[in-house]
Amino acid sequence: MTQTTITTILFVVNPISGGKDKKDHQDAIEKYFVALPHKIDLFLISDKNNAQCLEKHIEKFKPQIVVAVGGDGTVSMVAKKIIGTDIILGIVPAGSANGMARELNIPEAVDQALKIIENGRVKKADAISINNQLCLHLSDIGLNARLVKYFEEGNMRGKLGYAKVALRVLFNTQNIRVIIKSKEGEIKRDAFMVVLANASKYGTGAVINPNGDLYDGLFEVVIIKHIGIGTLLKRWITPKTLDPKKIEVIHAEAVRIHTSRKVHFQVDGEYIGKVKEVSAQILPGQLNILVPEEG
Repeated sequence: MTQTTITTILFVVNPISGGKDKKDHQDAIEKYFVALPHKIDLFLISDKNNAQCLEKHIEKFKPQIVVAVGGDGTVSMVAKKIIGTDIILGIVPAGSANGMARELNIPEAVDQALKIIENGRVKKADAISINNQLCLHLSDIGLNARLVKYFEEGNMRGKLGYAKVALRVLFNTQNIRVIIKSKEGEIKRDAFMVVLANASKYGTGAVINPNGDLYDGLFEVVIIKHIGIGTLLKRWITPKTLDPKKIEVIHAEAVRIHTSRKVHFQVDGEYIGKVKEVSAQILPGQLNILVPEEG
């Protein structure tokens, strides 16, 4: 992406994403673009200024690029409004969980992220439709979804907040009996959790799907078998790969998953509820996204 092709940019700012005030981010954005010829606008998310308002603002402002300034929830909110269009998604990571930014090698330093908005290249990324929910990054059923639920309900953020809710659930986790159907056939497994992965790693850096590729027209079903509590907790809070002997990976364009009981379900860090069935299908190359020029 060159300067001459960027004309109109909308920044969608979540003011309290990650529990931090984003006034510094707003100031940095305005300062960065003040001497550049591009037309920019800021949309601040609030209870009144919500997703429906954003859709109307996009229609009115007609941006070429819409930039999510926040965490994975903000990225997901923006992506839902522009997927399948020519509008380009940019990311300035500013949340408690920045999994998609980490996946794309977008730095957390605001000025460096803004350089990608100005000069990055555009790639066509896949997404997954899961129970009619748009998933860009990672969705799962089981333990992690339960953690997401308790994390959302708590008033603490960051690693301390994660540790608090982790202790609440890790010692009471039960395996899930799942039936997974795809065009290759049907399998039955007992699992700690099941991940539907478009990407490779969680926001913490924990690698759940080593061969994940946002651009290959496939997603992966990652079946995590029983793992020791200590091992799992360490992997979740440090950027390491799970033992390949403890997981099973299925590459798919579409799957249907049935569970023996209702289990917790989350999409891109947003808790959805309890489900007994999950249906997923790849949406290949549907999202134009800005990534670093190199790498």
